[in-house]
Amino acid sequence: MQAIRNRYQLNMPKLGLGTWPMRDDECTRAVHQALEIGYRHIDTATAYENEAAVGKALAATEVAREKIHLTTKVWWDKLQPDAIRASLTESLQALRTEYVDLFLIHWPGNAGSLKGDGLHRALETLAALRDEGTTLNIGVANFPLPLLRQSIEEFKAPIAAIQVEYHVLLDQQPMLDYAREHNLAFTAYCPLARGEAAQLPEIRQIAAKHGVFPSQVVLQWLLAQDHVAAIPKASGVENQRANLAALDIRLDDEDRALIASLPKDRRLVSPDFAPQW
Repeated sequence: MQAIRNRYQLNMPKLGLGTWPMRDDECTRAVHQALEIGYRHIDTATAYENEAAVGKALAATEVAREKIHLTTKVWWDKLQPDAIRASLTESLQALRTEYVDLFLIHWPGNAGSLKGDGLHRALETLAALRDEGTTLNIGVANFPLPLLRQSIEEFKAPIAAIQVEYHVLLDQQPMLDYAREHNLAFTAYCPLARGEAAQLPEIRQIAAKHGVFPSQVVLQWLLAQDHVAAIPKASGVENQRANLAALDIRLDDEDRALIASLPKDRRLVSPDFAPQW
C-alpha cells in the first residue's frame, strides 16, 4: 500500500481505518476484518473509548505488530507532563502493545492550556516519550496553523504528522502547504464529509464517468495528494474493500477542476473547546 515516509522515519500507509465512533465488539470486528483484507493503518484515541476493543483485535490478528501503523491520541484536558505520560501508559495497556507508531495531542483546547510554556512542556514530554520508545513518532491534531508553526519553529518539536478535518468541502491549503514544506504527514479525518460529499451532484457525475462509487472519488481526490493520508471509518467489509479500491482510481484534470469548483467552507467538527480556526 502507498505510504507516507519522512525524516523521522514515519512509515504511514496513506489509507487507514478510522475507528470513531465504533466501540466494543463492533470495533473489534471492524479492526480485525480490516487487517485481514489488507489495512495496515489503524487510528484510535483515548477519547473514543475503544482502545481496548482495538487492542483485542490487534491481539487476535495474525498480522505482525511491526507491520501495523497504530495511532492514538491524548485528550486536551490531560496535557500536563505527568498526565500525558499516564495517558500513553493507559493507552498501551488497553491496546496490548509496547509502543504506538504515532502519538498525537488530540486537541489544543481553547482555554490557554497550550499557550507559551504549557505548549512547550507538552511537546517536550511527547519528544521524551519518543526518545524512550513508547511512541515511534509524535504529532498534533486540530492545531490551527499559527500554533503548529510555533510548535515547530519556536519550540523545535520533532513533529512528524498533523491530523485535521479535510475533504472536498473544506479548504486546508495553507496547512497542507506548511505540512509539505516541513515534510509532515497530513492525515485527513472526516474525509467523506460524514457522507455529504458522496451526495453532491458533481461527485456523482465523476463517479458515473469512471464507474465507481462517489465515496471512492472523494477518497481518491485526497489520496492522490502528496503527503495526504485519509482515515475513513468503515465497519462493514464491503465499505472497507471499496475504500481500499479507491487507491487504484485515477481522476483526470476535468474531474479535479470540477471538485475545485465546489464550496470549501464546510467545517463539520468544531466543538466548544476548538481553537480559533
